Amino acid sequence: MPTRSLAPAVWQLARLSSAGSVVESADWIPATVPGAVQLDWARARDLPDLNFGQNVRAYEGLEDFFWLYRTTVPAASLQADERLMLAGGGLDYHAELRVAGRTVLVHTGLCTPFELDLTDAAPGSPLEILIHPAPKRQSSPADRSQAAHVTKPAVSYGWDWHPRLITLGLCEEVRFEVRPAVHLRHVDFAYTLTDDFSEAHITVSIETSAPAAFRWTLRDPEGRVVLDADGPTATLASPRLWWTHDHGEPALYSVEVTLAAPGADTVVRRVGFRRVRLVMQAGAWDHPSGFPKSRSHPPTTVELNGRRLFARGSNWVNPEIFPGRINADTYRSLLALARDAHFNLLRCWGGAPVAKDSFFEQCDALGLLVWQEFPLACNCYPDTSAYLADLDRESRAIIRRVRQHPSLALWCGGNELFNAWSGMDDQSLALRLLNRNCFDLDPTTPFIATAPLDGMGHGDYRFRDETGRDIFQIFQSGENTAYSEFGCPGPSSVDYLKTFIPAGELWPPRPGTSWETHHAFGAWDMEPTSWLCTATIQHYFGESTSLEQLVARGEWLQCEGSKSVFEEARRQAPRCAMALNWCYNEPWPTAANNSIISYPALPKPAFYAVQAACRPVLASARIPKFQWKAGEAFTAELWLLNDHPAAHAGGELVATLECDGRSTELLRWGFSGLAPQQSLAGPSVRAVLPETDGGEFTLLLSEAGHPEWDSRYRLSIRPSRRPAVAATRAMNT
Repeated sequence: MPTRSLAPAVWQLARLSSAGSVVESADWIPATVPGAVQLDWARARDLPDLNFGQNVRAYEGLEDFFWLYRTTVPAASLQADERLMLAGGGLDYHAELRVAGRTVLVHTGLCTPFELDLTDAAPGSPLEILIHPAPKRQSSPADRSQAAHVTKPAVSYGWDWHPRLITLGLCEEVRFEVRPAVHLRHVDFAYTLTDDFSEAHITVSIETSAPAAFRWTLRDPEGRVVLDADGPTATLASPRLWWTHDHGEPALYSVEVTLAAPGADTVVRRVGFRRVRLVMQAGAWDHPSGFPKSRSHPPTTVELNGRRLFARGSNWVNPEIFPGRINADTYRSLLALARDAHFNLLRCWGGAPVAKDSFFEQCDALGLLVWQEFPLACNCYPDTSAYLADLDRESRAIIRRVRQHPSLALWCGGNELFNAWSGMDDQSLALRLLNRNCFDLDPTTPFIATAPLDGMGHGDYRFRDETGRDIFQIFQSGENTAYSEFGCPGPSSVDYLKTFIPAGELWPPRPGTSWETHHAFGAWDMEPTSWLCTATIQHYFGESTSLEQLVARGEWLQCEGSKSVFEEARRQAPRCAMALNWCYNEPWPTAANNSIISYPALPKPAFYAVQAACRPVLASARIPKFQWKAGEAFTAELWLLNDHPAAHAGGELVATLECDGRSTELLRWGFSGLAPQQSLAGPSVRAVLPETDGGEFTLLLSEAGHPEWDSRYRLSIRPSRRPAVAATRAMNT
């Protein structure tokens, strides 16, 4: 008989002040698994919606209790060669598992699976899982550094876009199964491609509860059997390669593995054939110049199946506060939007939990590459034996689960570890351990210790910095090999703000209110009015007189700022090979943030601006700054950006300036053609800007043969002389 799952268990939950507290019958509440103790407690005690106003404060301190889940061992009709098992995909975060009052397993970690053999347990026996309080390093303040000694992701300890709400509980599926005495525990599909990609040499290996023979078949994307083997190795001729959606077809095969016994287990998995490398960009070996010749900037150019790509994408963060709420549907709309934005790579940030299998399965199907980080972020993780043992176990579980997905592009030790606020370096044992584990378990996938590395850029995250430079100027002066994080903040829409900011607090936005709770003020110490950045909005436009006006102005800045960086990074190719904005999504409603999608999956206007900037081919303008004055000479360099693997015929690009309903043609640029994956620099335009009361003008680039390449740039214009009151107010900001 194959493995079969029993009916889902009915779970209850009790809050305990200590591990040995006596639980009265009235203390038990219903529990949902997967889920979180905070969610169960909120339902049972009628806590207010944590997303609204400052209600999240009602959830404070729940992580400091012990929590006891209970159910009973089910009655199961077992054949002589069958076993009753309890299996789970991990839990949050440290727990004791008890059967009939006896501790039989101690488990730690969100990603490490666990199982119990309950065959000999009497049906109806109590089965309990005692969740310990969240780990907090006692010498640390109430921030992410409290998680610097554990593999629990640090994001729930508080971030500039995530509330401090430290989750606990059974966050993965926990199920009772009846398994044959000999059953599959793990299937591994590995391969090497020949240099010319003409053959794939495949190895299928299995882990079983007892020695057993197996056979496997491989089906092509249309479902036809192309290999049928009763040994671990075979060779596939002319494999169809897996590509990102913008460079080809994300071709997926299916492998079916079956134990050689009547009615035995069969595992079916989708797989793909690709080779991913990180390579040095052109001219990289010229840096540094002179002697003694030392290390050059490390490679950051993604090479897929022998072709170098420009990586256009974003930073993926946890899409929910509670991992137990996340399922395939959570990912579906977000990942479809990522593909529609012309992204080809998502960086899964190391401060958040590693995504579930359905995330990678959808990335496989959509043709999206994944940069996967381990759960280390912005902390100095120790070299202690206890921490390294936990990291070793958890990282191996992550690698074994994720490595077989064709969407996996690279492994990364974690986020911002070679920084002053983290203090780690190449000799940190945690990073040496992760490098070793990746080499042992997935040697052909690239590994980097952290991001950023020398040559890579993290930041800026503002439209205007403390020196007065705007985002156009900041990034046009950059010389990075990759922009693995950059951002431009923007507010949520007015209608959306009204769903979680109390009506009495909506206008004007003030620190100390729900605006601050939802990250509009005091979120980032580099900018006291972040992330709403009211000082910046006032600098460019003067005082806002309504919520609608403030939001519209903030959205304008985020749109043009985000778009400008993506296009500038592409103009800096091939030295620069990557542009990933911070961040893509968010786990709860934020009043203002660098995200381009509001929770749970609501695109901001900036999403569509980024979508336009990430088209494989587009007309582009390098514009020196965002705001101009009437009478000033406006200038811009014209470009055609091409990340597409095909060549394009020549044509004529027309640049037009629009202001106050009038259009002025500035220039016509005839170009002979576009080579594959080659951008083309063109002439510059120049025009004296007129006086206008509208406060804005637009640069329009159009190509008659390819209207899908057209681009628009909405820029600010001020009168040549500003009213005295407005000028005084601007000086005070």
